[in-house]
Order: sequence, then structure tokens, then C-alpha cells
Amino acid sequence: MAKPIRSLKALRIAEAECTRCPLYKYATQVVPGQGSARARLMLVGEQPGDREDIAGKPFVGPAGRVLDEALAQAGIERKTVFVTNAVKHFKFEPRGKRRLHKRPNAHEIERCKWWHDIERAIVKPELVVALGVTAARSLFGRTVTIAKTRGKLHTLADGLRVLVTVHPSSLLRIPDKTAKAEATRRFVHDLKIARSVIKRGPA
Repeated sequence: MAKPIRSLKALRIAEAECTRCPLYKYATQVVPGQGSARARLMLVGEQPGDREDIAGKPFVGPAGRVLDEALAQAGIERKTVFVTNAVKHFKFEPRGKRRLHKRPNAHEIERCKWWHDIERAIVKPELVVALGVTAARSLFGRTVTIAKTRGKLHTLADGLRVLVTVHPSSLLRIPDKTAKAEATRRFVHDLKIARSVIKRGPA
């Protein structure tokens, strides 16, 4: 019988051996969560991108830069936050020399939830922010609509407090400058809500 995983170091070692779904066969490496084991705020994205898959760290590519800027505008230091993904391996479609992102399916999200549950049990965050629909599905255990759940504080059956917002990569896909500025403002506003919840302390 495997020993219980009680530290982030042990979790990273175990995740590196994961074969719970086929994604491990094609990714460069697993991308574990990153941050303090005592972080009060946890941010959960969808999955690693191309840059993250190569670096082995979450949110180090273009979406990571958007996230860093938004956190700074919201008054949150990234080093105080635990950042992770609902799915730990990069899912992609080869297109010439490029690897194009593919959204994880329900089976892949569910198989990876095992690791994310352990992650939360170790860190014990006061609040989890779901960045996008994949993260929200992993946390809620069902499909949720961002428009209906966004910016509101949700308490799940196990007592976990969750705030839903968009994934920062969605801001990169907005061509219109005015629309992008407004979407960024809303994203920063959601992060400010998260900061205020943390300031209030546990429910």
C-alpha cells in the first residue's frame, strides 16, 4: 500500500510517475503546482501550455505574464500565492513544428483531480480561484457557466470556498484594444475580490 502524500516535495515526485491518463505519453514532463505550502490563496488554471511543458513550471508563458500583471494590479504578490492547474500534463495537437493547445476532456480532468485534491489537502488554502471552465469543472465536479458563477463566492459541500473567473489566456485572444482593456479590468476586479476574501480570513 502506498504511503500517504503529506508534502509538496513528495507530491511532485509522485506526480512525475503519473500514468492515470494517456497525456503523460506525449508531454515533455509533468508540471506540478508551485508556491508556498502555507499559501492562503490558490489559483487553478486549466493545464500547462507549451512553455510550461518545457520549463516544468506553471504560468511561465504569455498567459503567465498576463496573470502576473493582473495580480500586481490587484495588490497580490505572486510569491504569496500557490499556482497550479487542474490537469498536470500538456495536451496538444501537432501542427507542423508547433504544438497547439487542446482542451482536456472530462475523463482527463477527473483522472487528474486525484492530484489536485492531495494538493489542496497539503496547502489548505482559505480560497481557491478557478481560472476558466476546466478549473471550475474540476473543483465543482460538473460543468459550470463562467457568466453565471463569475465573481461570486461559492462554498462547496466540503467547505472549500471557490471564486470563479476567466483564464488569463482568454485576454490574449481579444483583438480589440478597448474590449481587451475592459476584460482585463474585470479580471483584475475578480482578483481584488479574492484579495478581500483572504483579508477577511476564514469563514
